[in-house]
Amino acid sequence: MHIGLNKINHLYQLKNYFNIRIYIIPISTLIYFVRYVALLVIFFTFQYGSTLMSDKTYHPRQFLIYIPIWFYFNEIFFFILLLIRSNLDKIKYKETSTKYAILFVGNTTKGGIIMLKFQDNNTTVIATFEDFILTAYVIIDELYHQFAPPEVTRRRHILNAKLSDSEIITISLCGELAGVDSENAWFSFVKRNYRHLFPQLCSRSRFNRTRRALMQTTELLRQKMISVFPIPVSSYYIVDSFPLAVCKFGRARYCKAFRGHGADYGKCPSKKETYYGYKVHALITLEGYIASFEITPASTDDREGLRDLADHWSNVTILADKGYVGKNMKQEMQEKNICLFALKRSNSKENWPKSVRQLIFKLRRRVETVFSQLSGQLNAERVLAKSFQGLCTRLVNKVLAYNLCIALNSIFGETCELGKIKKLIF
Repeated sequence: MHIGLNKINHLYQLKNYFNIRIYIIPISTLIYFVRYVALLVIFFTFQYGSTLMSDKTYHPRQFLIYIPIWFYFNEIFFFILLLIRSNLDKIKYKETSTKYAILFVGNTTKGGIIMLKFQDNNTTVIATFEDFILTAYVIIDELYHQFAPPEVTRRRHILNAKLSDSEIITISLCGELAGVDSENAWFSFVKRNYRHLFPQLCSRSRFNRTRRALMQTTELLRQKMISVFPIPVSSYYIVDSFPLAVCKFGRARYCKAFRGHGADYGKCPSKKETYYGYKVHALITLEGYIASFEITPASTDDREGLRDLADHWSNVTILADKGYVGKNMKQEMQEKNICLFALKRSNSKENWPKSVRQLIFKLRRRVETVFSQLSGQLNAERVLAKSFQGLCTRLVNKVLAYNLCIALNSIFGETCELGKIKKLIF
C-alpha cells in the first residue's frame, strides 16, 4: 500500500492509538547504502582473501572480474527485501509514492498474542474517507499477520501478487461500508480516485477471485477481532434471523444458480411474505457487536439455527422472540449452560410477567437496529452474487466491516452509541 507524505502525519497519530513504532526511511538512501556496503564487502573479501591464500601479488584491475558478482548480490538484496515485505510477521515494509519506507513494529504482547493497545482519549483521527481506509488497512494487516494460517500466507506465487491480501480485504470492506454494492463499480471507483494508495492494482477479475478465495481467512479475522480489541461485551446476547432472498418470488423457478446449494422457499412472518433463498441467523451482543452468524436454507426453523450457534457458547444469557419457544429447546440450552429467555405466545398458559416481557422487548430492539444497518447501509439483503461462494463472501465482508466500525467507535471513545457507524464513513 503506497502512502504519500500528506498521510505520514496521520500515521503518527495512529501510533498514539496502536502501540506500534513507526520509522520513516528514504528508499533511495536505504538502497544505495546497502549496495555500496555489499560492493565494499565483496572487494575487500576477494582482495585480502586472494592475498592470504597465495603468495602472488593481487592486482587491483582484477577487481573487474567481480563486477558481475556484485550485480548478483544486488539481485539477492532485492529478493530479500521482497521477502521481508511479504512474509515477516512483526515488521511490515511499506513503499510510498514519495520514495519513503515506513516500518511498523508491534511491541505489546499479552498471553502470547500481539495485542493492539489503545489510549483512552476522545480525539478521533479519522477526518476523511481516505483516513478511514488507512486506519482499516493498519488494523486488517495486523490481524492478518497474527491469525492468517500458514497455508494462506505462504501459498504459491504470493510473492508475485500486485496486491497483498490485506489490501484486498481492506478494499472490499471499505466498498461495503461506502454502500457501493456493485463490485465492478467499486473497483473502478478505487482505480480512479485512490490510485495513489494502491498504485499496483491488479485486474478486476483477479481481484474478485482472490477476494472469494480469502473468504475463510476473512471470517477468521472476524472471529479473532474481539480478542484483540477493547470492545465492551456483556454476557447477554440476542438471537434473531432475517431473510435473504436471492431473486424475486416470480422468478424463483427460473433461478438455477443457488438451487444446488440449499436455496428453497421460506416465509418471513415480520414481512408477511414468501421468498426464495436463505435465512441468516445471528447472535448479537447488547452493544450491537455481531458475535456469530450462519446461513441456512429459507425453510430452516429458527430453533435449528440457534442450536448451531449455541455449539460455540456457554455461560451466557440469550434473549429471543416467539420463534424460539419450546420446552425441549429450553432444556437443550440448559444442558449447554445457556439461559434462554424467549418471548412466549399470547395464548401461552405460563407467560412471563409483564415487566419481564417489556424488558426483553426493549433489549431486543438492538438486533432490529443491527439488521436495519446491515440491510440499509451495507445492502445485506440485496443479492447480486452469481454463485453461493460469492454470496457468502459478500456477507462475511459486510459483517466484518460492521464489526470494524463498532470496534473503532469503542477505541476512539465516541460519545455516541457504538452502533452509529455512519459517522465514521460519511
